[in-house]
Amino acid sequence: MSEPPAVAGGPSSKPAAAGGSDLIIVKTSHPNANAPERVIVRGANWVGDSAMTIPALRALRLLLPDAHITLAIRPGPAGLFTGADFINELLVSEDSGAGSLKSQIAIWKRGRFDLAILFPNSFQTALVPALARVPVRVGYAAQGRRLLLTHALELPEWRSSRHEVYYYLNIVSAVGRLLPGAMEPIESEPDFAVDVSPDRLEVARAALRTLGVSEGKPLVALCPSSINSRAKRWPAERYAELGDRLIEGMGAEVVLVGSANERDVSLEVARLMRHQPAIATGTSDLAQAIAMLKLVDLLITNDTGPAHIASALDRPTLVIFGPTNPLTTRPFSSAAEIIREPPICAPCMLRDCPIDHRCMTAVSVDQVFQQARKMVSRNSFSEINQMPSYMVQ
Repeated sequence: MSEPPAVAGGPSSKPAAAGGSDLIIVKTSHPNANAPERVIVRGANWVGDSAMTIPALRALRLLLPDAHITLAIRPGPAGLFTGADFINELLVSEDSGAGSLKSQIAIWKRGRFDLAILFPNSFQTALVPALARVPVRVGYAAQGRRLLLTHALELPEWRSSRHEVYYYLNIVSAVGRLLPGAMEPIESEPDFAVDVSPDRLEVARAALRTLGVSEGKPLVALCPSSINSRAKRWPAERYAELGDRLIEGMGAEVVLVGSANERDVSLEVARLMRHQPAIATGTSDLAQAIAMLKLVDLLITNDTGPAHIASALDRPTLVIFGPTNPLTTRPFSSAAEIIREPPICAPCMLRDCPIDHRCMTAVSVDQVFQQARKMVSRNSFSEINQMPSYMVQ
């Protein structure tokens, strides 16, 4: 493995699912006595990044259909994989502190894994499988960890110009090349789909009713915060004005969503609104929040985890971009659209703006409202067209 395997297609500014011809190479296996039987994947650390690993995990299941696949992940994004059919087991643990490191090494040793696949680039994520003596360890040669990996992949030259999904798929392609003669290439678009069971949907409906959300109106969710970057936040006062316009101009029900750590931002938005929205921020775990997003007619959000989740659920998603790069981190779905008014300094990728936050303040409330109205109307018309004729009034 002198170089990482190629990913089909060149740099693209739009996801394949949005109608492009940019396909990836996935491998499917024939019976192979040398295929690993027990595989552990170290998942990404953030919810949005974890959503972008789903196509790679699905490709891994195609590659190793008979393997027992364990996903090791932090508590924050773990709920994203509730009921996932492409893994066998979730191993949820924090990864900070010497005690945690020692515990992880012991757990990984007991797992007797044949193969470790590492999505994050940190030194510690490579140290754990190395000290646990997992015989095959595949990941990128970043942050001084080359010697801890048995197969260290060079960082792709295209990383800043292609969607992050390909960054993770590239690792799975490398694993496929470790099994020569057992694979045949097929072309496939990355599969981002997230499934929600009927039982979870019913619990989410009940939670919305408890929050005072009425049925029969368009349901628009707003996610006004971002845990890991203040620079990605569209101003709270604009979300408040937008929420009022959605209620007054569209007759919509508005629900604020996000994690418990983002509740203060949602409360600020609610305080600034003339009409009281439902506040679901921090009221449930991630698995239930995902089910709630499956029920919305539209999510309007910053570039943050729910953007990737809602679009993976095939719900209309409108993302306000500022300091980050939509080429690499926009939702990978035709259900998602972006609004962006980039100044010359964008994308800067900074977590705090050192000047006047012009990339976000350049996006007006009217811009977002008009696009939201179009998306809700388009989605409603599409759903009516799919109904039997006797159900259409």
